[in-house]
Amino acid sequence: MEFIGEHLLPGQTGHFFVILSLVASLVATVAFFKAANSNGIDEKNSWLRVARGAFFAETVSVIAVFISLYYIISNHLFEYKYAWQHSSRALQVQYLLSCFWEGQEGSFMLWSFWHCILGWILIWRSKKWEAPVMTVVSFAQFCLATMLAGLYFWGAKVGSSPFVLLRHENFFDSAPIFKDATTGLLRKDYLTLWKDGNGLNVLLQNYWMVIHPPVLFLGFASTIVPFAYAIAGLWKKDYSALSKQAIPWAAFSTGILGVGIMMGAAWAYESLTFGGYWAWDPVENASLVPWLVMVAGLHTNLIFRSTGYSLKSTYAFYILSFLLILYSTFLTRSGVLGDTSVHAFTDLGMNVQLYLFLNVFFWIPPFIAAKTKNHRLMVVGAFIALNILNYFFVVFSLVSALSALGLFFWMLNRDSEIPTIVKEENTYSRARS
Repeated sequence: MEFIGEHLLPGQTGHFFVILSLVASLVATVAFFKAANSNGIDEKNSWLRVARGAFFAETVSVIAVFISLYYIISNHLFEYKYAWQHSSRALQVQYLLSCFWEGQEGSFMLWSFWHCILGWILIWRSKKWEAPVMTVVSFAQFCLATMLAGLYFWGAKVGSSPFVLLRHENFFDSAPIFKDATTGLLRKDYLTLWKDGNGLNVLLQNYWMVIHPPVLFLGFASTIVPFAYAIAGLWKKDYSALSKQAIPWAAFSTGILGVGIMMGAAWAYESLTFGGYWAWDPVENASLVPWLVMVAGLHTNLIFRSTGYSLKSTYAFYILSFLLILYSTFLTRSGVLGDTSVHAFTDLGMNVQLYLFLNVFFWIPPFIAAKTKNHRLMVVGAFIALNILNYFFVVFSLVSALSALGLFFWMLNRDSEIPTIVKEENTYSRARS
């Protein structure tokens, strides 16, 4: 049945490129993996050509998905659930981009977009490390692509498509006005009664929310690069990657993620009436903890480059930082924090998929250790727990010392400002005695 006024082509185009991105990222992962394990130069170069071509198709697909969704939102095509749910005709133009990352699907697209940009920089700059590092990045891209697939396999839904139509979600079943009185089916001209969208959350109609999410997700996406170099070094049993290649990326990730967190704090101060820039909100902490771990990894990496020590600590911090990003993704998108945070995502029914996303990457390091019989990696798990514990002991000690010092000066200041009535009472007491 055809419905009057529906624009199906943008959604069909976007969904096609979502599927193409899924397939291309899988092909790129396999090709980069084969290139990393190739012994001959000709064979390696052949697989690299295939991998780069697949990654190019993936990049084009991600950009095309962005363009398709922006066209739907900017043209107010409210037959699409994502456009209706996150935008309206009254929304100012500068906030149209904010509609992208209000929903989970748009934020996953943003994450995937930054992986594409970082991936091409890695292809250009990483030289001999290209194949193993890009294997990790491409596999992460494949996992992110599944989040947007919106496909059903044996009755189980994989991902949530931003191009789904409202009528396919049984949205009009409880609204008789949209149904034909004779047949009981949805009216062909239902869009003539469907004038506007639900609109963007008022709290997100802030200039910080136009620039904060892209910067923050660039920080999230960049944590995979030190992680990928750590995995590549363990995979190839060559630890020079951490002494030369990983440090600039770790510094970049630390800087950009820190800036994104500060932008989020500024937004929270203005829009959420926290009464300050930080209120220990769970979502804010979910981005802060990986940043702290990345800072620790950067410092131990510098120590390793200078002295040759702290190699295991560096591996532990880089691996843990990315895993904490995935863990924070699970917390903020699964609905677990829905009642404890004012800006957590709602549950889209992808809890199992998010859990698998975390666990697949959690088991990659021990799998590589078992496959390559890398005894150095066997102790990384213990060092993760030990070094994180030591790191937070140091942080706790510094915070405690500074708190004690501040309290000491506060007490001195309070003593010099004792109210006059207290002094008079003390004088009266001495006179009576």
